[in-house]
Amino acid sequence: MAAAGLQSVALIGVGLIGGSWALGLREAGLVDGTVTGCGRSLDNLETARERGIIDHATTDLRDAVGGADLVVLSVPLGAVRGVLETIRDDLADHAIVTDVGSAKQCVVDDARQVLGDAASRFVPGHPIAGNEKSGAAAAFPELFRGRRVILTPEADTERAAVERVRALWEAVGASVACMTAAHHDDVLAATSHLPHMLAYSLVDTLSRWSDRDEVFAYAAGGFRDFTRIASSDPEMWRDICLANREALLEAMERYMADLQELREAVRHGDGDRLEAVFSHAKATRDRFVAMLES
Repeated sequence: MAAAGLQSVALIGVGLIGGSWALGLREAGLVDGTVTGCGRSLDNLETARERGIIDHATTDLRDAVGGADLVVLSVPLGAVRGVLETIRDDLADHAIVTDVGSAKQCVVDDARQVLGDAASRFVPGHPIAGNEKSGAAAAFPELFRGRRVILTPEADTERAAVERVRALWEAVGASVACMTAAHHDDVLAATSHLPHMLAYSLVDTLSRWSDRDEVFAYAAGGFRDFTRIASSDPEMWRDICLANREALLEAMERYMADLQELREAVRHGDGDRLEAVFSHAKATRDRFVAMLES
């Protein structure tokens, strides 16, 4: 399905994800009108305007969404409900609302409780893309090329709204899949949320060792690669962990049990067990990388 141009876009939160999507849509020729950016930082909004991400800037949520065809929520998960409550009465009757949050059931619940009938035009989304950088200065139009985007519409979500959002993501080079919000949260707890917890935790643990300066001085590339995501936005990841706590706790319990087994293998000098785990992990990752590159 080809995406038609947008006459008016409201970008609530102009950071890496929302800003990159806006730039990608502009590059694809799908912004026929204006993009209004709304956020708390005037400096960030000015950067977004200078870079051509937005045409207009405001700190007033209600002003931002008035008359918009598409409203994109690119804010921390903990702020979604408050934003919805503020903009609810100012949404145009035809407006499609979507988000880019990393947990979905909490967003679905907020939209249902706040938007009422208008929740049928709310299309929850999550682009599986990004890096540790943030803000309008970090945005670039190629971010979603070859990447996956997950949509988690409800049974009563308007099909036309889902297809519209799908087409807009495909226009910037993404591959779009649909699944339930609950399934999304289970999968992402294991593949994204848990790795971020591990990276943050490792850096924090080492920072409190008595010889931490020497530890970090001799850290090699593997440490840098593994802990890169610990440079991500702490507020955003706080909200993700709390919003998806049940699925994340399950993932953490399973990982801790496996880590305990590894500790026992080291304790008892069980090299065969260690090699078996490492070999299985290597083969699994090699298949994963080959799949991505195919």
